Amino acid sequence: MLSISLYSPPSSSPLSSSSALQDNKFKFAIQSAKPTLSFTSNRSLPSIRASSGFSSSLDTGATTELDAVTSHSEIVPDTVIFDDFERFPPTAATVSSSLLLGICSLPDTKFRSAVDTALADSACYGLENSDLRMSCFFNKALVNVGSDLAELVPGRVSTEVDARLAYDTHGIVRKVHDLLQMYNEVQVPPERLLFKIPSTWQGIEASSILESEGIQTHLTFVYSFCQAAAAAQAGASVIQIFVGRLRDWARNHSGDREIESALRRGEDPGLALVTKAYNYIHKHGYKSKLMAAAIRNKQDVFNLLGVDYIITPLKILQSLKESVTPPDEKYSLVRRLSPQSASTYNFSQEELVKWDQYSFASSMGPAAVELLTTGMEGYITQAKRVEELFGKIWPPPNV
Repeated sequence: MLSISLYSPPSSSPLSSSSALQDNKFKFAIQSAKPTLSFTSNRSLPSIRASSGFSSSLDTGATTELDAVTSHSEIVPDTVIFDDFERFPPTAATVSSSLLLGICSLPDTKFRSAVDTALADSACYGLENSDLRMSCFFNKALVNVGSDLAELVPGRVSTEVDARLAYDTHGIVRKVHDLLQMYNEVQVPPERLLFKIPSTWQGIEASSILESEGIQTHLTFVYSFCQAAAAAQAGASVIQIFVGRLRDWARNHSGDREIESALRRGEDPGLALVTKAYNYIHKHGYKSKLMAAAIRNKQDVFNLLGVDYIITPLKILQSLKESVTPPDEKYSLVRRLSPQSASTYNFSQEELVKWDQYSFASSMGPAAVELLTTGMEGYITQAKRVEELFGKIWPPPNV
């Protein structure tokens, strides 16, 4: 996803450090969260289809591999703001702490004014508590940059939710309400937005609450079937699985039942999880869209054809674009995942449960726990760096 890369308001109580996150590594307590705002819309979502921007068919009638794959899945360039938008126009975007760090490191970027405007916000400026002031600046910066991105891309903009709230259902819901209110103030409609939340049990519970209010959520750091199935049951709009990271873990570790089961079948664990999650979603009629990330090579793309979104690195996109597929070529790129094939997929009774706190915690294998925690710690580190940086450069020039 254009990751131009998936901050605590007064009402939040985020964990103070990654060590606090470690204390919650195996915590899956359910906390109720009473919705305070409701946003609904009947407007249809803009397409995130990438094919028009990528088409490079030749006059001879041959097509490229990129043309072929975009007929089966929506390809989202995994790029940054400094890459070539003309070669691979971004179709959707993510605004995150890592993006804010990138913007601040290059003062001449087109998004720097959005950050400077956030640091000059009078509402934040008036807060006496320095931590709350920096948190307010952070939220404003995310929204200002997200607003600029919404004008740049035709699809949706996903805004990162502070990972320090990952085990706080109430905190996640309040944070999203606060961010959505800020987006409303700059006239970005809710149907153009996703809110990127770590897939802890509390994050999935928050997703369920928010989706019931018409607020679209993007659940990330999914590394196990129980996370994907629970996210689908929660009604998450987008579920993101990191194919390559699971493969990397499997090369260097053992003892994860789900991964070892895939390996015994001769399957790649990352691809197997995407396939299983896709089939579960489509066989049982859930609304969620599935996003495959951490793609490492063209074969990964070919093996995932039919999944809703594939976040693809520019190097792989360029290779696909340069590879011609003649009409009479014996090997054709076929769709691997489809609602029709999903209908014949068999799930065990254990997999068809209504997921709750206990079954979720019991099914989280070591790979999912470790990779989820590592991902959240990375988000937390970046968020703290942004807050520290804002503290050094605030107030900005001319304020």
